[in-house]
Amino acid sequence: MRQDIETRIKVARGEAPADIVLRGGQVLDLVTGALLDGDVAILGDRIVGTCATYEGREVIDVTGLTLVPGFIDTHLHVESSLVTPFEFDRCVTPRGVTTAICDPHEIANVIGADGIRYFQAASERLVMDLRVQLSSCVPSTHMETAGAELLAGDLERLMGHPSGIGLAEFMNYPGVLHCDPQAMEKLALFEGGHIDGHCPLLSGRDLSAYIAAGIRTEHEATSEEEALEKLQKGMRVLIREGSVSKDLHALAPVLTETTAPYMCLCTDDRNPLDIAEQGHLDHMIRTLIARGTPVLAAYRAASLSAAEAFGLKDRGLIAPGLRADIVALGSLEACDARMVIAGGRVVGDAAFAARELIAPVGRNSVRAPNVKAESFRTTGNREEVPVIGIREGQILTDHLTETVAIEDGDQRPDPARDLMRIAVIERHGRNGNIARGFVRGFGMQSGAIASTVCHDHHNIAVVGADYADMALAANRLSEIEGGFVVTRDGAVLAELALPVAGLMSLESFEEVRDRLIDLRAAARSLGVVLEEPFLQLAFLALPVIPALKITDRGMVDVTRFEILS
Repeated sequence: MRQDIETRIKVARGEAPADIVLRGGQVLDLVTGALLDGDVAILGDRIVGTCATYEGREVIDVTGLTLVPGFIDTHLHVESSLVTPFEFDRCVTPRGVTTAICDPHEIANVIGADGIRYFQAASERLVMDLRVQLSSCVPSTHMETAGAELLAGDLERLMGHPSGIGLAEFMNYPGVLHCDPQAMEKLALFEGGHIDGHCPLLSGRDLSAYIAAGIRTEHEATSEEEALEKLQKGMRVLIREGSVSKDLHALAPVLTETTAPYMCLCTDDRNPLDIAEQGHLDHMIRTLIARGTPVLAAYRAASLSAAEAFGLKDRGLIAPGLRADIVALGSLEACDARMVIAGGRVVGDAAFAARELIAPVGRNSVRAPNVKAESFRTTGNREEVPVIGIREGQILTDHLTETVAIEDGDQRPDPARDLMRIAVIERHGRNGNIARGFVRGFGMQSGAIASTVCHDHHNIAVVGADYADMALAANRLSEIEGGFVVTRDGAVLAELALPVAGLMSLESFEEVRDRLIDLRAAARSLGVVLEEPFLQLAFLALPVIPALKITDRGMVDVTRFEILS
């Protein structure tokens, strides 16, 4: 260790050559906002010198480029990219994301602690630095059937891995507010460390109580008012722009040079098609700047503020002694990565090829009952029914009420009124539950869509205008070990197999991207009007986001936190 320190000092003083020298560019200093001239010297995984001339074993010409610190995604679920951590690494690291803070609670809800251990093992082998938070809510509530349960004792056995930061998003905010014993045990276990939050629309004394429990970061703000209250009460607000939850435009006015030290960026759930068409954090940065956010504020939120928020003191600036995470841009406004260095390694095919891959986990995890068309008939005797109202671009939903006539003992889907049957089928082999309801917002005229990506319990969610097509889609998911399926007139129009816990593909992110193009086209052929119908469907089953949701146990009034009779 002493020898390493002495070597860094000698290289920084120009008495020995660096491993890599970046020459000809300018460095954006996120402290002063200045553009700094001079070389950047890298030794191993560390920056050792800036603002001077250095010699190196490898000199990389970055003339005309602007160097910024590597981007930090402060909250995401790799599983929602639909690819393994290795393919996620290859997908987003070349765009400048050198650190990602993930919560593996999607796979943990299917296979428990083994899913978290898989991510921890993967983190040791990636080009990016993947930080693996420990999942706080598996399952998210008592109102769903998941494949596993993690209590405080289970989390304690997972602590201590180098990828760890703390406890991942605490979604069961009623459990916090009402001092649920299991919630208290988990909070106590991580007291003094980092605890990530999840409290949509919480305000006033309840918000104060939630924060007083030791929770310091939160990504569910969807309005200026909500974000400002959370900032004023000491929370760091993570602006989210995923494939479904799109809060960037609403929160952009809040991000200024004054607030930037306390605001970060995250994607939460973003798939390879959206990444290919728009980008990842790079998309957020250039969109913010185009909307008038100061350049310094945008780049601070993307790196320095994120590092500070999560206690990562070794990164966030291009400065001596810090981790060599650097993005070379053609322009700050375009946020167009021309070269990326992650932990002192130039990101490219050679770096990805050098990784040691590990075997996937969670195979053959779909153990759902075989369903028939009649499985989706309702059995109620009330014509007035609750309806989930979709808000496109948000995971918040409306609690609507509609009158649906009872015909032959059933209440049928009604495409003319945009009322589709939605069902959730338990798929972990525990009880075979099937819950049914109605949803508005798909615009579907025929056929069905089904998915095993169904937050957070990841049972089978299926929506459709035709019961036989719904049965075909749901049963097909069992045959392909999970994924997405679109059906119409008794035929499968498109599908994507996700055999890793029913959540991730074994294919490349390019192959997944192409399959998603086919799936979206198939969904549009059914009349679907949603830009991202598959993840939108998945979030209709998450019973911690207001106002009305559905799980395998029934329709859930999230505001009252209870299953509707």
